[in-house]
Amino acid sequence: MELNGIKPAEGAKHAKRRVGRGIGSGLGKTAGRGHKGQKSRAGGYHKVGFEGGQMPLQRRLPKRGFKSQLLQFNAQITLSALERLGAAEVDLLSLKQAGLVGELIKVVKVIKSGSIGKAVKLNGIGATAGAKAAIEAAGGSVA
Repeated sequence: MELNGIKPAEGAKHAKRRVGRGIGSGLGKTAGRGHKGQKSRAGGYHKVGFEGGQMPLQRRLPKRGFKSQLLQFNAQITLSALERLGAAEVDLLSLKQAGLVGELIKVVKVIKSGSIGKAVKLNGIGATAGAKAAIEAAGGSVA
């Protein structure tokens, strides 16, 4: 293969559409812009969603829903994850070091999913009512 023999793949390149070059081209006279109006003029266009002054669709529809940006700092872990961790005392730092929650997390809550047999003491970690009952039944505590 030579440098002067390299060609683009078949169909990768195509001729630029030349408008306004006579009737035979199919794009003569108005050059595919139709007759009159703002869109036929040079430099005449409008922003996306503009409907000629009519209330645009995105403003006619009702606003709905909200997603709090604080949720990115919250996490939850399960009882079965606590069981696998196998620590007697669990706090936010130990969960981060074990890789159970992300580094940015500030609030952790234990949810009742799975079961726990070991006694675990939670420091600075919340728990749902069901999870708290299961932890206390196993001999642990929620501080």
